[in-house]
Amino acid sequence: MILSDIQQFIAENKRASLADLKLHFRMDGDALRGMLNRLIRKGRISKMAEAKKCGGCHSCSDDATEIYVWVNADKSLPVEEPVSANCH
Repeated sequence: MILSDIQQFIAENKRASLADLKLHFRMDGDALRGMLNRLIRKGRISKMAEAKKCGGCHSCSDDATEIYVWVNADKSLPVEEPVSANCH
């Protein structure tokens, strides 16, 4: 049940980049996007509009800045400018 595993991963971590999900589940990004879109339609997660790369960094991949956020009906995460977790 990979869809529920992805949901659980994002719920536990509150947010995850596509790069994190690819690494954790060892799956192709396009296959993950299909499942992530299904979770978005169900209202379980949302995709952040556009993640901001850290200043001066040229090593962040697009997958590292494509971030999905857990949507909790009881308490939403505060909106803040995301920065890639994988950025060095």
